[in-house]
This record gives sequence, C-alpha cells and structure tokens, in this order.
Amino acid sequence: MRIAFSGTHRVGKTTLLERVAEELPEYVVVPEPYYLLEEEGYHGSENPSIEDFEAQLERSISSLEGAPRKVLFDRCPADLLAYLLTHRKTAEFLLHDWLERIHSAMRSLDLIVFVPIEDPERIALTTHEDARHRLAVHEKLEDLLVNDDLGFGTDVLAVPGDVPERLAQVMARVAIRGE
Repeated sequence: MRIAFSGTHRVGKTTLLERVAEELPEYVVVPEPYYLLEEEGYHGSENPSIEDFEAQLERSISSLEGAPRKVLFDRCPADLLAYLLTHRKTAEFLLHDWLERIHSAMRSLDLIVFVPIEDPERIALTTHEDARHRLAVHEKLEDLLVNDDLGFGTDVLAVPGDVPERLAQVMARVAIRGE
C-alpha cells in the first residue's frame, strides 16, 4: 500500500507514521517534502511564502511519482494545498495550474491517514505558532480529504485518539486491505 499521513502541524502525524513504520518494517518511509528539499539544499523563508509551499507541493508530487508500492509518506499534496489555500497571499497561488497533477498524485495513494486536531489538544503549540492559521489548515484538510471537495476520490481514514488508538485504527485498515 501507498499510505500518506496528513494533518496540520503539531497533531502527531509524524509520531504516528513512525509507530506504523515500526509495525511495517518492509515499508519505505518518505519524509516531509520540507525536509527533503532542505536535504537537497533548498532554503525557504522563515515565514513560508507561496513559492516555498509550491516548491514543497512539487516535491511531494515528485516523491509520489517515483515511490515503490510499500511506502509511508509524511504528508501528501493535499497538505501543501491546504497550506497554500489558507496562506495570507493565497491569491498568488494559481490552483488551476496545479490541479491535474495534484489529482493524479492523490489518486496514486491507496490510503490517507488524516490526523485531526482534537479537543482537548494532545500537543501544545509553542508561543510563536499561529493557532488560527493551524485551525484554518486543519479545516481546509477536512474539506479536501474527508469531504472530498475537489474529488480526489482517495480512501481517507480519520484517526482520533491517542497514539495507541490511532495505531490500532491504521493497522486494522491495513489488515482489511490485505497488506
């Protein structure tokens, strides 16, 4: 299976991915596009610009294009799209230029594990993080993934609960799919 872990920042998606990777050692783990770009020498701005998120979106799409069948992705194109669509300069982002490639990339995934913000929150935000923007990204991801507003048609599993509960939900879905 090709599985992506999706969610706004500081919801525990990377922690969950790491736990799933322990259970599925034959799977390859692909880090967040931000970190892949950083390893490749890309230097984004301190406050990410539209261009920075577009670079991450491009990297996310290219990661999907060349990935094996048994792979766990930290983020998917929908994540970067949510950040772009909630950016203060979103008018600079030309969605129609990207939509066909995003659709194709999203359809190449077998499952997206959506890690929601919960109430009460499990991970505290740092003082410099914008809680309103984080919530806006979360809500946009719900629209894109759970409500399928852009018609990606990808299997999405929302995983509430603590890490062991989330892990159990993911592993149950993987077992159902026969992996």
